Amino acid sequence: MNKEKLWTKEFLIISAINFLLTLMFFLLMVTIASFAKTEFHASTSTAGLVSSIFIIGSLIGRLGAGRVIGDISVKKTLWMGILLFTVTSVSYFFAYNIAFLLIIRLLQGIAVGIAGTATGTIIAQILPAARKGEGIGYYSLSAILATAIGPFIGIFLMKLEEGFTWIFTLNVVLSIFCIIVIILAKIDLPAPIKKDSVQENTSIIGKFIEPKALPISFIALLIGFSYSGVMSFITFYAEEINLVEAASYFFLVYAIVIICSRPYTGKLMDVRGANIVAYPSFIVFAIGMAIFSQATASWMLLLAAALIGLGYGNFNSVAQTIAVKVTDVHRFGLATSTYFIMFDLGLGVGPYTLGFVVPHTGYRPVFVAMVAVIACCIPLYYLLHGRRDKELIKI
Repeated sequence: MNKEKLWTKEFLIISAINFLLTLMFFLLMVTIASFAKTEFHASTSTAGLVSSIFIIGSLIGRLGAGRVIGDISVKKTLWMGILLFTVTSVSYFFAYNIAFLLIIRLLQGIAVGIAGTATGTIIAQILPAARKGEGIGYYSLSAILATAIGPFIGIFLMKLEEGFTWIFTLNVVLSIFCIIVIILAKIDLPAPIKKDSVQENTSIIGKFIEPKALPISFIALLIGFSYSGVMSFITFYAEEINLVEAASYFFLVYAIVIICSRPYTGKLMDVRGANIVAYPSFIVFAIGMAIFSQATASWMLLLAAALIGLGYGNFNSVAQTIAVKVTDVHRFGLATSTYFIMFDLGLGVGPYTLGFVVPHTGYRPVFVAMVAVIACCIPLYYLLHGRRDKELIKI
């Protein structure tokens, strides 16, 4: 029996574009605060705002992109995002004060939100129905690789003379490269899908959010919230427990485990449904977080990295696949943006919220509390999606 083709030209090119956009995003996330402090003598809080305002822009971009895709086409939306990203990349060379830099960061965040929603929607549309879990699993690996490589390149370039010039130049070059690839490759992107005017949701909320994708997206928000503390506080936590050297390998182990496991979990989901991956992912993530919260040796911290990668990392691709599968084809753009809006909210709100708690409790109790949040997601997932998952296996 021949499988429907997965590794098409369109799949490879869109995945590559997603990789480059994510790489540039993380490259700047780890360096732009330093640029603000060095060039404009910004305070620590202002420098942090320069870095984090990008996330706000991304949320705005995703919220609008889901609607735009439905009104025009996913191809035009992708072009809109990439062109705006290129313009804002060039603008870094003309940033003359902190206010202008903040505007650039906000606009570039919007660009990434638009382009990222478009690439995710394209992937959802071009993948064979029977291989969506596997395909989205492979596609999301492009972002995982970028999260590991981007910060490494950024920190390396900062060490060079005129390091920030090299960073901004690389962003412009990669942005133009994305444009050239789309033009020369002549990829066949999905045409706009005609809407059923009778069934189309005409409510205000329905024009920007896909209600069918909200249940699983809410679970993704909670899971993202649980992980956000690890992402944001690991450096401080490692210093507190004297495991700084081991912590430097944390995300490397995390990424390797996801890269090795995700192709298998994607195939398993396509054959057996999401539950067989989701429930073990919750349990493994909770165990990994528990070990992380009590780590006293390097092997414990790295074991936690492996388990968190296996649990948290694989749930993400499962949840994204579910968000698409429960949605009508012509609303794939809204489903994709809904999922990432909720997921990004969890990642964004988490550090800010937990930051108020840590001074009073310390890091270990906060991470223990996150184990409880993850555990609560198991019955919540069952109620919101798990009990009906069998209906989607043949879709």
